[in-house]
Amino acid sequence: MIELKTPAEIQRMHVTGRFVAEVLTEVGEHAAVGVNLMDLEHHARGMIKRRGAESCYWDYEPSFGKGPFRNVICLAVNDAVLHGLPHDYTLRDGDVLTADLAVKIDGWAADSARTVIVGTAADEDLRIIRATEEALEAAIEQARPGNRLGDISAAIWAVARDYGYPVNTEFGGHAIGREMHEELHVPNKGKAGRGLTLKPGLTLALEPWFARTTDKIVFDDDGWTIRSADGSRTAHSEHTVAITEGDPLVLTRRDQEVRSSTKDS
Repeated sequence: MIELKTPAEIQRMHVTGRFVAEVLTEVGEHAAVGVNLMDLEHHARGMIKRRGAESCYWDYEPSFGKGPFRNVICLAVNDAVLHGLPHDYTLRDGDVLTADLAVKIDGWAADSARTVIVGTAADEDLRIIRATEEALEAAIEQARPGNRLGDISAAIWAVARDYGYPVNTEFGGHAIGREMHEELHVPNKGKAGRGLTLKPGLTLALEPWFARTTDKIVFDDDGWTIRSADGSRTAHSEHTVAITEGDPLVLTRRDQEVRSSTKDS
C-alpha cells in the first residue's frame, strides 16, 4: 500500500535527510588514499550514534542479501556499485568510491548515495559520475503532481542513452517513509506517460546507477556487494525526494550541491 505523507511528516523526513547528507559529506571528505573502508564505516557509526539516529542497514535481511547486513553504510569500490559490504580494503589513488546511507530519526527514514573519486580522477570516471548526477536531476524534475512514474524512469533512461551507458532494471529507486523500502519500485528505465500518477505526499528515493559497458550484474561471495558483470567501472547517485503541490523537495540535498546550484543560477 502506498502511503502519502502530510507536509508535517515530510518535514520530519527532511530532518533525517539533512543528517544523511551531512554524513555522506563527511565520508566523502575522509575518503583519501590510504584510508581503510572500515575507517569510513566506523566514522559513520560514530555520527549515527551521536545523533541518536537508527541505521536502516544494520540487521537488514532482504531476500536478495546473504544474512543480516552488519554495517551502517554501503561502500562500493570501482566495479562495485550497490550494497557494497564494508571490509578491510585500503583506498588507492584513482579508486571510485560509492557511499550509500539510509537512517531513521524519530521513526522517519531518508536514503542517499554519492560517488566520489579518491585522489587522481580519470576522465571516464568523472564522466560516468556526471551522467548519474544529471540523470538524478532529470528524474527529480519529473517528480511533480500529475506526472507518471514512467516519466521519472524515462528521464533517467534518456540521460543514460545520451551518454551511451546501458541501464539495469533489476535494482532502482523505491518509495520511502516510515521504512527504508516501501511499496513502489522506480525503474531506471521506462516509458513516459506510463505507470502510477504522482501525487503530493509521495516520497521516493530516486537512484540512477550505471556501469560503463554492461547492464548485467554479479554478486560477490559476501552475498551483498553487486558489481558490473564485465568489471567495468560504475557510479551511483541517489536522493530522497518529496512530491509537493509545487516544486519537488529534495530531502537529502548536500550543502555543496545547494551552493553549486545557487552559483550556477
